[in-house]
Amino acid sequence: MATKKETLNFQTEVKQLLHLMIHSLYSNKEIAIRELISNASDAADKLRFAALNDNKLYEGQSELKIHVNYDKKNRTLAIVDNGIGMSREDIVENIGTIARSGTKEFLNKLSGDEAKDAHLIGQFGVGFYSAFIIADEVTLETRKAGEKDAFRWQSKGDGEFTLEAIEKSDRGTTVTLHLKKDEDEFLDDWRLREVIKKYSDHITLPIVMKKTEFKDGETLQLDEEETINDASALWTRNKKDIKAKEYHEFYKNISYDNEDPLAYFHNRVEGTQEYTTLFYIPSKAPFDLYDRERHHNVKLYVKRIFIMEANDKLMPQYLRFVKGVIDSSDLPLNVSREILQDSRQVETIKSGAVKRILASLEEMAKKKPEDYKKFWQEFGKVLKEGPAEDFSNKEKIAGLLRFASTHDESVDENVALQDYIDRMKPEQEAIYYITADSHAAAKNSPHMEIFRKKKIEVLILGDRVDEWLVSNLHEFNGKKLQSIAKGELNLGKLEEEKEKVEKKKIEEQSKSLVEKIKASLGDKVKDVKVTHRLTDSPSCLVVGEHDISGNLERILKAAGQNTPETKPVLEINPKHALIEKLEKHASAQEFDEYAAVIFDQAVLAEGGQLEDPVSYVKRINQLLIK
Repeated sequence: MATKKETLNFQTEVKQLLHLMIHSLYSNKEIAIRELISNASDAADKLRFAALNDNKLYEGQSELKIHVNYDKKNRTLAIVDNGIGMSREDIVENIGTIARSGTKEFLNKLSGDEAKDAHLIGQFGVGFYSAFIIADEVTLETRKAGEKDAFRWQSKGDGEFTLEAIEKSDRGTTVTLHLKKDEDEFLDDWRLREVIKKYSDHITLPIVMKKTEFKDGETLQLDEEETINDASALWTRNKKDIKAKEYHEFYKNISYDNEDPLAYFHNRVEGTQEYTTLFYIPSKAPFDLYDRERHHNVKLYVKRIFIMEANDKLMPQYLRFVKGVIDSSDLPLNVSREILQDSRQVETIKSGAVKRILASLEEMAKKKPEDYKKFWQEFGKVLKEGPAEDFSNKEKIAGLLRFASTHDESVDENVALQDYIDRMKPEQEAIYYITADSHAAAKNSPHMEIFRKKKIEVLILGDRVDEWLVSNLHEFNGKKLQSIAKGELNLGKLEEEKEKVEKKKIEEQSKSLVEKIKASLGDKVKDVKVTHRLTDSPSCLVVGEHDISGNLERILKAAGQNTPETKPVLEINPKHALIEKLEKHASAQEFDEYAAVIFDQAVLAEGGQLEDPVSYVKRINQLLIK
């Protein structure tokens, strides 16, 4: 065996990449550990495959492991595997170039600020080369299974490397990192274990480190070794072989939740795209559930190697309560945030995962209504964001929504849209709803009066998110959703012909009064009309069909947002005693006072705030004492 030490040059593109790594700042330095352990795991898998045809490749040692060793004195970190190892040709081909056909394209994407992105290199997964993020020199010693020759590869990342033959009795590869002076964190036992657990906990190969003990103020390594990773991935097993207790224990490990999950959904997809999902619905909502900037609780794995927390490209915001894992065998390890944005594979996984979650929730609602009730109480408000975010699944999401209703007068949101439709009067054409800043305000709104009289069910929407919901959900199962506080009230066939005739008659009789009130109120209102909504109240406010509601306007203003100026329509009830008094008994001076009071009362009934509450009180007092 030749012992001559050779000095060779990297491929030009590799030189550029190494320079980029060494001279740029990276925050995600953990990637180096992930990539090297992944390489070690791949080496073991290659040996297993090769040994199927030639069992002698095991060389009497079929127990495969990865050892992680650190030496504080010499400031080295070593990743050791007893996998397939490499020949001289393997070293030159695999270490001397990067993804041979795609190297130039890869480098062309790295420019300017993008090249300095802290996550870029790691998430492109350049494998072995990521070692230079934390090391100023890397030594690789390897012997291929079934061969006698062993080799040492060494480089400082300066554009060249040395290659020499060595003696090595055991097969496999040892990668030794000579750490940079500011990378002491990777000489800390606890920190190393944390990184390994984060990225490589679920690979099938045991990852072994020496046990430690704390003595005389320092951490000492013992001769005894221990496995620090789980070395298994629950989601890769057949779900028929997994007990509920095991699912619950895994959930607690990944979620840090002490309670059992409310439900879990385990699914494997095979065919053109292969991936496995294991999703959990927690029993309780976390304190930061309504923070849309919070991290997702779904983790993306590729072949059991942790890649990243799921972002919006993999899991929509309205499902941010879901916890679990997605493991794909099809996505390359060089998946990045940039690639995720344009990857058809990722879009396919996202689409499949979302459909699976929604289908599972549908099944829960049908077969386990009590569990679904618990789910809705905890996560219903978040699911209501769905129709605005996910157009393709709008109908499915809408079917999962629950609302309070005048059907049972309960404050509980337990009415599905389909339940409402099933109870609709034969001649009813729309799903009626009302929004307000609370359940009580909506329930007692003057707009409800005609619907109560005719016993027409109305959905009561008292959550802030409901305004956002109905602005994006206009129909369900062919039935239009219609606000009872917007636009002209048209009950269609729900009105009898004699009612329509009576309406016309009242409108004609009240023309003069309407004009006088409109003149009195001036620019406070867009118009004044005779109402057909009210039976007990003197007046109410109505906005245009396409205008924002008063409730939404208040929400937006409270959030510091500017809103378009919209004036309401004042609808009056000529049969009410206050309106009759206004018409028949009020003097010219009193008329304006009465008109102002009627308008202000309508504002208050809507949950709005008066511009001048003091004047309102004075008017009321003056009218009361007369």
